[in-house]
Amino acid sequence: MTDAPNMLSAVEAARRIEAGTLTVEELAEACLACIAERDPQVGAFIHIDPEAVRQAARGARADGPLRGLPVAVKDIIDTADLPTEYGSPIYAGNRPAEDAAVVVRTKAAGGLVMGKTVSTEFAWRTPGKTRNPNNLAHTPGGSSSGSAAAVADGMVPLAFGTQTAGSVIRPAAYCGVVGFKPTFGTHDRRGVKLLAEYLDTVGTFARSVEDVAFFDYALRGSPPPRLDVFDGSAPRLAIHVPFADKIDDDAAGALERARIAAQTAGASVVGLVDWTAYDTMDPVHAAVMTAGAARALAWEYDNARDQLSDFYRDTLEAGRKIDDTEYYGLQAQADAFRNDAAARLDGIDAILTVPASGEAPAGIEWTGDPLFNKVWTLLRWPCVTIPAGRGSHGLPVGVQIVTGYGEDARALAVASWLERALAAVE
Repeated sequence: MTDAPNMLSAVEAARRIEAGTLTVEELAEACLACIAERDPQVGAFIHIDPEAVRQAARGARADGPLRGLPVAVKDIIDTADLPTEYGSPIYAGNRPAEDAAVVVRTKAAGGLVMGKTVSTEFAWRTPGKTRNPNNLAHTPGGSSSGSAAAVADGMVPLAFGTQTAGSVIRPAAYCGVVGFKPTFGTHDRRGVKLLAEYLDTVGTFARSVEDVAFFDYALRGSPPPRLDVFDGSAPRLAIHVPFADKIDDDAAGALERARIAAQTAGASVVGLVDWTAYDTMDPVHAAVMTAGAARALAWEYDNARDQLSDFYRDTLEAGRKIDDTEYYGLQAQADAFRNDAAARLDGIDAILTVPASGEAPAGIEWTGDPLFNKVWTLLRWPCVTIPAGRGSHGLPVGVQIVTGYGEDARALAVASWLERALAAVE
């Protein structure tokens, strides 16, 4: 099954397309067949037009770096040829006038837009229909629910997400795929529905670190970074588990497996101690996100309040009570914390931590707690989640690699090294 076109790695599929042993049309058909079979149960897509996909596949640029690879687009990212509804009834049938900047870059790089994937309402809280493909009785996480599920289930090799709290890293961990939240500001947000301007970051999903690096750097217009920089050596890692009393045995077990695998492969692993300031920044993130949402969704609150969920009506009302002086003061606290936090990275290559409290929760009414992502997002640092086995109920659990501002290539290289180290001890 792993040699089915839709289950190939993105890099391998691109190689075969370049070599002429696989066509863009064949890959698109394999993905469409998987979607037709599985999406009625999983519910990853909110909009897809198979005939339009076939037509686009016939005319796709197989000479760009993405070689016609199918890409799913989260439904808060504008597309001119598909509806973009932002997970809200307010925008039912909305057709943007133009593609978002990252969609333009995807097409310019030869990517094939497969369809729009389910997002929670305005990328926060109220879930859509998507279920975890590993167990349909569980959430896939959110807010990038459909993108994580589509990649995990073989519907597409690549997908977009966004993260304001934990909306890439957590669903990647729950679904058992790789999620990458790059340094804040890496990808142009024009045409991405804002939720909190200070925090919103465009991220990506794939089934391996190599694939997510390949995709992310194609969007940057750059060659992928070297992932073998620690071959013949090993990274220096520091473990930090904030809110440690909130993780369960599954998350702790995944972190322990990663620690053992890393040390077995030669890495030094130390504890990152006495960083109590980290935990105090959780309410700062919450206030910045609430105030930002009140500003970003002011029109919706003023003109379509009855079509907002109770959560949004209450949250936006609370956010309006945070005036500009307080809002910018909170941002100044975050900026100062970022400068202080940089010193924590002295002498280490990356932080090893948990991406979630454990396995995906049962039910689809809640997408899980972003507690283990929020402060990293506030720091604006790059984060990568990689799978690290299964939990007590057989669902995926992951670990998270974090590096400093602008150290995206290092984050990916460490994550790739750890991915291989984990595979070696399975």
